[in-house]
Amino acid sequence: MSYEILGITVLWIFLYGYLIVASVDFGAGFYSFFSVLTGKRHKIHPIIERYLTPVWEVTNVFLVFFFVGIIGFFPETAYYYGTSLLVPGSIAIILLAVRGVYYVFSQYGNRNNKFYMFLYGVSGLLIPASLSTVLTLSEGGYITETNGVVSLDYHKLFTSGYSWSVVVLAIVSVLYISAMFLSYYAGKAQDEGALHILRRYALFWAIPTILSSLWVFFAIRQHNLEHFNKMVDNAWFFIASFICYAIAVYLVWKPGKLRFSFLFVMLQYFFAFFGYGKSHLPYLLVPYLTVHDHFTNHAMALALIIVFLLGLVVLVPSLYLLLRLFLFDAQYVRGKYSKK
Repeated sequence: MSYEILGITVLWIFLYGYLIVASVDFGAGFYSFFSVLTGKRHKIHPIIERYLTPVWEVTNVFLVFFFVGIIGFFPETAYYYGTSLLVPGSIAIILLAVRGVYYVFSQYGNRNNKFYMFLYGVSGLLIPASLSTVLTLSEGGYITETNGVVSLDYHKLFTSGYSWSVVVLAIVSVLYISAMFLSYYAGKAQDEGALHILRRYALFWAIPTILSSLWVFFAIRQHNLEHFNKMVDNAWFFIASFICYAIAVYLVWKPGKLRFSFLFVMLQYFFAFFGYGKSHLPYLLVPYLTVHDHFTNHAMALALIIVFLLGLVVLVPSLYLLLRLFLFDAQYVRGKYSKK
């Protein structure tokens, strides 16, 4: 395997990790706000709060690794994406800051302030929508370079069917992934009231998830036929993703079968995400950037690969310990805190 492929694979693993962890976080925020509107806060908010308390600080670690790595491995991405993503990127950063402020206020201030809850819930949908712009732009046709000046065609971006299909998929995926995880977590906590509500959310968002995935698939055909043909050539990734999706939904629908449901959700997105990434190669940005022609020098690449692999070696066990010692602790998950 070449340095280029190894480098982009490591970065894609970090981005996949962020996709899963952040989706649970963002969706949990929306469901927390939604529970206030529907009068069900007392039923599902304790489950959401027990999940968020120990993990919200580490959610963005994956994203930081990815952005540092993408610029380190492929320096010219800063030139092309830096200017064009100024507006959507700034929006995402502001919304991430809003969520951080909410976490501080929820710990030390008024947890029942509806305005804070509104910002928290809405940001959970707007952040993935703004971040998904990167994948949209990478397909080409939105960014142009004229006389050394990179510009983004906002009119084309906001009127493109493919662009909106990606936004819808990002939002729906957040709600689906989060509901599936929280259903499992409520089952683990033996909280029947929360489980009943969250299972309904998970089953409800399962249908829009598959429909929006199909929308993206066929929208790519209209926007970038070459990428679509490569996706067809790698169809087994997407077939495996659909099989995992069907199993995950069945396990949530069938009472008492939640143990492996979220595992199959992770596999569902793993196959779809890596199938998309493999078929997108060698382009990082059509037609300007490829992994082969815009890669850093080999000495820098080797150093980055070693550092990022060491980062994975440290990060994954750390997350496992966090989950084992806190999130899935038998007493903590049921809301029974030790007084020692």
